[in-house]
Amino acid sequence: MTVVLGYESSPGAERALAAAIEVAAGFGDALVVVFASGVPGGLGEEAGAVRTAIEERGRAALEHAITQADAAGVPSTVEVVDARPAEALLEVADRHDARVIVVGTWGESPLRGAMLGSTPHKLLHLSRRPVLCVPASD
Repeated sequence: MTVVLGYESSPGAERALAAAIEVAAGFGDALVVVFASGVPGGLGEEAGAVRTAIEERGRAALEHAITQADAAGVPSTVEVVDARPAEALLEVADRHDARVIVVGTWGESPLRGAMLGSTPHKLLHLSRRPVLCVPASD
């Protein structure tokens, strides 16, 4: 089995990375680090430039995550998925038969997350797998 982590280098994602590495190490699982690069709307040249910039940022962030996993002795792989975050994480989790999906939170209120459709909120309602939501701070 695997642990799937949604990662994008925010403070919440950093704490989620630490938690995902701990869970993967504890179960002897591999870690799959996912960066969702889906760009909302637009198919023109500008959308392509934005997508390229987002993917480059994601690959740089993923290098940090892999370095941390390697240091902990946790085997890991990365995936940059051209989809919105919740959709990307659900697809990767199904493909890799994930034990759990790990994501960071930004400390927004549950009501705001429900109204605006935060990734953790979507995952909690759509995933058939356990979802571990890690707060950005204590």
